[in-house]
Amino acid sequence: MLTPYRAIFAAPGTKGFSSAGFVSRMPLSMLGIGIVTMVSQLTGEYGLAGALSATLALSGGAFGPQVSRLVDRFGQRRVLRPAAAVTVAAILGLVVCAGVGAPTWTLFAFTVVAGCTPSMGSMVRARWAHLYRNTPRLHTAYSFESVVDEVCFIIGPVLSIGLSTMLFPAAGPVLSAGFLAVGVFAVTAQRSTEPPPHPRTHHTKGSAMRSPGLQVLVATFTAMGAIFGAVDVVTVAFAEEQGHKGAASLVLAAYALGSCLAGVVFGLVSPKGSAGRRFLVGVAVMAVSMIPLLLVRNLPSLAVAVFVAGLSIAPTMVTTMALVEQMVPASKLTEGMTWTSTGLAAGVAVGSSASGWVVDTADARTAFAVPAVAGAAAAVVAFLGWRRLRPAQEREGQRELDEHRIEPGGQTGKQDVDQLGG
Repeated sequence: MLTPYRAIFAAPGTKGFSSAGFVSRMPLSMLGIGIVTMVSQLTGEYGLAGALSATLALSGGAFGPQVSRLVDRFGQRRVLRPAAAVTVAAILGLVVCAGVGAPTWTLFAFTVVAGCTPSMGSMVRARWAHLYRNTPRLHTAYSFESVVDEVCFIIGPVLSIGLSTMLFPAAGPVLSAGFLAVGVFAVTAQRSTEPPPHPRTHHTKGSAMRSPGLQVLVATFTAMGAIFGAVDVVTVAFAEEQGHKGAASLVLAAYALGSCLAGVVFGLVSPKGSAGRRFLVGVAVMAVSMIPLLLVRNLPSLAVAVFVAGLSIAPTMVTTMALVEQMVPASKLTEGMTWTSTGLAAGVAVGSSASGWVVDTADARTAFAVPAVAGAAAAVVAFLGWRRLRPAQEREGQRELDEHRIEPGGQTGKQDVDQLGG
């Protein structure tokens, strides 16, 4: 049954970079929620905690694609190690300032710099694409990495929230910095599977965001990010209102577990139909799954609701990576994948900030309206733009057809355009 997964690890070095990538991605699930937990414990202000989490997400959204663009140009080893060193230093600076009660602006300053965190999920997926581009194994590899992402989100919040509440408030952020340092060093030490750099030429100039389809994906992911950011903050607040703040990590783990199981199954099947249609269906299901959150009354019902909601995450993410791989050239693949993370980061910023404000002004149950609204927004954006989600070659072919169908006098035949879906 698991033969497809065993097959992708037949190539030398795959086990090494994938396992190292797992360690390096732990901060993805630990740092933001660790900052929320640390600051809320030290100050009791969820508004400030949510604002710092949002700042981290926005900063990551700004720096992430630039770091990945440099990776595409100069290679992973030359770029990732300095970027990780800057991030680790910033996290430690944030921890110190929070611990000594430094002015609030210092917390925001170090949080902004911590946004230099490299998108390690994109780095690992770029290695898989380098090995298995245009083969069925790439779908399985992307599915596997989606499962790894969710395992990070199962383990990460438990470690971050649990250690911060049981040991000391800064335990989560400190541990995330350690994971990043060790993981990045281990990934970049493996040179045999590193994708070759693409020096700057007229073919590689410009941003991957020029792709119309990638623009749709990033816009949709922004709304999806608002779901994730809001669910994180509101879950912690809801658990505290219920008198069991530490249990928030278990609820968030259930959210990730649902996605993890769906990702495992999705990697064992051969997807049917166009990736664009699968993406639209996935986003729509995700939006509908937010509705039950409005009805929860206790932590067990919340855990069940988020578990079901998580079932749509991994398949949608896997499909998204496949679409990015089709839409952007290999010389910009890492950047293209990181742009989707940027959309998520921007959405997380909005969702964290908005939900934190609602929690402070009303209560956690009311704040569950934030992910519900974000889900509806994601579905609307995906529906309006899904026709752009086609491979670059297909769009170029249609453009040539449109040019050949120009009638005398410079007017395009409306009937022909309609038949082409233009």
